[in-house]
Amino acid sequence: MLRPRIIPCLLVHNNGLVKTQNFTNPKYVGDPINAVKIFNEKEVDELTVLDIDATSENREPDFNLIRNLAAECRMPLCYGGGVKSVEQVDKIISLGVEKVAMSSAVVSDPDIVARAAEVVGGQSVVVVMDVKKSRFRGKHEIWTHNAKKKTGLSPVKFAKQVEELGAGEIVVNSIDRDGVMEGYDHELVSKIREAVSLPLTVLGGAGSLQDIGELINNFGIIGAAAGSMFVFKGVYRAVLINYPSRDEKDALVQEYLKI
Repeated sequence: MLRPRIIPCLLVHNNGLVKTQNFTNPKYVGDPINAVKIFNEKEVDELTVLDIDATSENREPDFNLIRNLAAECRMPLCYGGGVKSVEQVDKIISLGVEKVAMSSAVVSDPDIVARAAEVVGGQSVVVVMDVKKSRFRGKHEIWTHNAKKKTGLSPVKFAKQVEELGAGEIVVNSIDRDGVMEGYDHELVSKIREAVSLPLTVLGGAGSLQDIGELINNFGIIGAAAGSMFVFKGVYRAVLINYPSRDEKDALVQEYLKI
C-alpha cells in the first residue's frame, strides 16, 4: 500500500550544506555528499536537494554536483535550483535523478510544466511553491528568488493550474515556518489539498516526529519534508544528521493512519 514519505530536504549554498530560518541567515551544517552517505545508511524514503543560489544568481544548475549526488544516492532523489528549460530537466534526469523541482521558471512560464512532462514524464516534474502569509491581508501568496520576489499569485489557483498542465507533484514550502521547528502550516496545506488531487509534499516547520504524525493524521498519504529536524539535535541545535529508524516510522504510520 501507499505510505506517507518522510523526506529530508538539503539546501546547498556556496557548495556547502546549510540550513536557513525564514529563508535567511544560512548556517553551514556540512558537506552535501557526506550527508547523502549518512542518509543512505539510515534508509530514508526520499531525498530533496535544493540549490538556493542558482536562481538568485541567474546561473544554471550545477550539473557536476548533481552527477555526484545521483551517483552516491541510494534513494529517490529530487533536485531543484536554477532549472529554467526542458533541456535542463532532461539532462538532470539523464544523470540519474528521479524528479526535477522548478519554482520561478513555472511562475514565469507555466507551460514549461507541460513541455517537461512530455519529455520526461509527469511523475518527474515537481513544482515548488514558496508561500508566505501577508501580515496585512492575511492571504497566502507565492514568492520566488529566496523569498525576495513577490508574485501576487494565489497558491491555490497556481496549484490547480500546474496540476492541469501535468505536474506530478507539488511541494508546499512555508516561508514563515522555515527553520522555526514549531509545526507545519496546516491551514495552508488544507487549502491546497482541497484544490488538487496530485501528490503533495509539505516543507517548513517540522521540529519533531509528532509534527510529522499530525500532518499524516490530518492529510493521510502525504510527503512530510523537513530540514532542521534532520540536521540539528537538541535545544542548542547542534549539527547532527539524523532520521527516524524503520521501527519509529512504522509506529508513526500505524498510530496516525490507524492501520
